[in-house]
Amino acid sequence: MKIDILTLFPEMFSGFLNESIIKRAIQKGLVQIEVHNIRDYSPFKNKSVDDYQYGGGAGMVMMCEPVFAAIEDLRREDSVVAMMSPSGRLFTEKVAVEFSKFSHLILLCGHYEGFDERIKSIVDLEVSIGEFVLTGGEIPAMAITDAVTRLIPGVINKESLVSETFTDGMVDYPVYTRPEEFRGMRVPDVLLSGHHEKIRNWREEKRVELTKRRNGE
Repeated sequence: MKIDILTLFPEMFSGFLNESIIKRAIQKGLVQIEVHNIRDYSPFKNKSVDDYQYGGGAGMVMMCEPVFAAIEDLRREDSVVAMMSPSGRLFTEKVAVEFSKFSHLILLCGHYEGFDERIKSIVDLEVSIGEFVLTGGEIPAMAITDAVTRLIPGVINKESLVSETFTDGMVDYPVYTRPEEFRGMRVPDVLLSGHHEKIRNWREEKRVELTKRRNGE
């Protein structure tokens, strides 16, 4: 799988791509991730990418020319272009699974007051990571890249993925490790029992309980 990220601040991705699971996935050749500076596609001498909005109002707007040029340069027949947008489709684990099946994903990071509306004509979908506003699309792009990459076969142990939070719409069960007691807090006896059926039942009960609590039920 290949992921191309279009941004005005490519250096923000340096640490993200060079640590932990993402780094190992790249080194193993399981995913190819490249970050591109939108300014490199600006047709203007000063590399401008934004301008004042028609009709007045606060904030600058990202222009069509550099964004269209960048997407058209990177796009291929199997590409899917996703724009980071607070008004887009909510990104969930289900969407992450869908994205992980793409062979080429282009993530477009916005900034300033947003994109010229006409840019939407060249993207395939808009994606949001939640009902809040950030200073730019870089953090959402990192979150999406992380969530998608870990689903690529070989990146994470398959067994670990099966019981994860939200794979079936439910929160995961609590987990414990040594010591058995810490500051008066003990590991539940059932987990020390060695009785696999009881452990499975306990974990399922906890998943239901925690999911209801999360949903305010």
